[in-house]
Order: sequence, then structure tokens, then C-alpha cells
Amino acid sequence: MLDGVSDFFVWMKALPAVWAYVTLLVIAYGENVLPPIPGDMVVVFAGYMAGIGQLHLGVVILISTIGGALGFMSMYAVGYKLGRDVLNPDRLQWLPRQGFDRAQRWLQRYGYGVIAANRFLSGARSVISLTAGMFQMDATRTAWWCTVSALVWTGLISYAGYAVGENWDLVVQYLRTYGRVVLTLLLLLALVLGVRWYRRRTNTPSEATSDPSPSPEGE
Repeated sequence: MLDGVSDFFVWMKALPAVWAYVTLLVIAYGENVLPPIPGDMVVVFAGYMAGIGQLHLGVVILISTIGGALGFMSMYAVGYKLGRDVLNPDRLQWLPRQGFDRAQRWLQRYGYGVIAANRFLSGARSVISLTAGMFQMDATRTAWWCTVSALVWTGLISYAGYAVGENWDLVVQYLRTYGRVVLTLLLLLALVLGVRWYRRRTNTPSEATSDPSPSPEGE
């Protein structure tokens, strides 16, 4: 079992079902607010618990989805209220500052598609929700797409934990590898877009160097 968290999972496994569900809800919500919380790991473990009959898989997916969507919308509300002040380095210091520029570019380019994909963008969920709020994107559409995203993602990883049984920690290891791959691809994408933007800027003649239009006669 994974180092540093085994005691937590032993504790969670010993809980009555109702308290295991409450724990799952709190973790699923909290990972959006405090990104270091290993929410995906707990969802996978809850899927495993469903596989051995301690929990119900459908309830695990439902609670994980509700917690994730509520957490996303809570951070959206913070971003909506703070506006551009979200970018103040003295605020929300536990979030990765470099992620905001990337999230702004994504939302400007792809709109609600980024929100629909947010659960699959490991390490960027909180930043995306805050940035969506800062841009004051429509709350109803944001809530819908973040819920769909949470449903699909938590359904996949909880079922994976359910299916592999005692080897559930292998799913977590794959998720870690997936997170690293996604982060690398996102950084490469950001680099490519940055290079394209720079080239367009340098290849576009400025107004100051372009030939002035002749003044209309008679003026």
C-alpha cells in the first residue's frame, strides 16, 4: 500500500458505510479547494470498498461527483468575487501561480470545453475554476459542465478501483503517471502556443513601419 497514507485507508476501511461516504464527500470537495488533498486516490479506494461489498458503487460515484462539482463551484465563486485580485500573489498562496496564465489562455481559446475537461487536467482543476469565476463565465453552464466532467472522471476511476480489487493501488500509480504525462503535454502545448504567438507578433509589421496612406486631396 502507498507510503504515508496507509493508516488513513485502514481507518477509512474500518468506518461504518455512512461515515465512509461522509469522508468521501469531504475529500472530493476539499481536493478542489486544497489541491494537495489526494482526492482521486480516495475515490479509487472507495471503488475498491464497493468491490468488496462495504459500499455501493453507484453511491460512491454520486457522492464523488457532488463533492467534486461543489468544490469546483466554490472556487468559481471565490474567483467571481475576487475578480482580477485572484492574481494577487498574496492571495491563495497554496495554488500554483504559473497555472493561471495557462488557464486564462485555455478559457479564452476553448471556453466551456476547458471546464468540461477540467477533471482530466491533473493539477489544474482549482486554477481553472478560479479563472472561470474571474472571467465571470455563465454560472449555470459552468455548473453543468463541471458536473459532467466530475461524473465521467469519478465514474472511470471508481470503477477501476472496483474492478481491480486488492490491486487498487496500481490504479493510483497509473493515475500518477497519467498526471505527469498530462502535465508534460500541457507544458509542451503552452510552449508551442507561445512560440506561435511570438512568431505572429514578430512577423506582423507594426503600424509605425507600414506605408502611410496618402491624404485625401482637397483637405
